[in-house]
Amino acid sequence: MMQPMCLWFTGLSGAGKTTLSTMLHQRLQQQGYRTALIDGDDLRQGLCSDLGFSAEDRRENIRRAGEVASLMMEAGLIVLVGLISPFRADRDKLRQRFAPGQFIEVFVDTPLSECERRDTKGLYARARKGELTQFTGISSPYEPPLAAEVHIRTLEGEMENQIETLLAVIQTRHIHPHLVNATRKSSAAA
Repeated sequence: MMQPMCLWFTGLSGAGKTTLSTMLHQRLQQQGYRTALIDGDDLRQGLCSDLGFSAEDRRENIRRAGEVASLMMEAGLIVLVGLISPFRADRDKLRQRFAPGQFIEVFVDTPLSECERRDTKGLYARARKGELTQFTGISSPYEPPLAAEVHIRTLEGEMENQIETLLAVIQTRHIHPHLVNATRKSSAAA
């Protein structure tokens, strides 16, 4: 049995959060794990479509994503969340919402120049022209994690190795069924 957990992928737009989380989601499902994938772009089109990109709106976007992740974890899922989530304080506050070991911060570390090169939507170019305000990495800061559980440098190594690293981290949270039963018996006796 796998402990429900949240892997929170943070990094600049174009860093590779969606690619990594989607590939990990597929691998986990192939191995029989119950997972859910929450992507920032999808949230912005639905649940968070009423939010802009001010610091307050970004904070609320992260709060809502955290609430959804928490509900999914209550259903026993491994939840993979990919959001820029640019402010360290917001991510740290979110971490406090989860039990120890249930929140795994994954810093998808990609240089700004590479993110701009990968940008198929032209968002960085628009931000540099001043057409997009409060764009993370250009006109709004990104605060990298100080102590993420996983630090993936996308320009170093193969993506398959990065997925293996993430799988290994998830496996360290593995709970054996006999331990779960022993915990339940102890709780019932108390």
